[in-house]
Amino acid sequence: MTDPATPAHSDEVSNVILIGMPGSGKSTVGVLLAKHLGLGFVDTDLLIQEHAGRTLQHIVDHDGYQALRRIEEQVLLELDSDHKVISTGGSAVYSAAAMDHLKAKGVVVFLDIPLPLVIERIGDHSMRGISRRPDQSLEDLFEERHRLYQRYADLTVAGQGKTQDEVCQAVVSQLPTRTGLFRAP
Repeated sequence: MTDPATPAHSDEVSNVILIGMPGSGKSTVGVLLAKHLGLGFVDTDLLIQEHAGRTLQHIVDHDGYQALRRIEEQVLLELDSDHKVISTGGSAVYSAAAMDHLKAKGVVVFLDIPLPLVIERIGDHSMRGISRRPDQSLEDLFEERHRLYQRYADLTVAGQGKTQDEVCQAVVSQLPTRTGLFRAP
């Protein structure tokens, strides 16, 4: 019997892919995980900005949220990483092709926090480069994305009431160990 947290289509799990809303801790927890597991760290928001030569917010403001999603999909499909913790942008889950690509060699971990905590952590979301329709409220975006995060997640770790270190430890404790890549905490 296979470990349910291990993608069924991959015999070697070499990456940990973090998904979740802005403010869920993907970047901060990702760095902690990388240090703990002895892996490299990739922040795909930074790769998108490097690829586009401008900030996420600039892309959204000048070209629209769809342009950001197209660039994000391209960057994710071109990502060829092994032995990395990969922090994705909050909208990565809008591309089935990109998520399938990431899941092929990694465990997808949904860092789940409730909407009030998202609001508390991100503050003025109009400056975060969040990919959403102009008429879409943060609440509606949260509900829409939450379903997608649940669909793609191999593991879900609740972040409310936990420090970033505690979230890191919760992720590590749930990672599959059969590959030998991940060490016990």
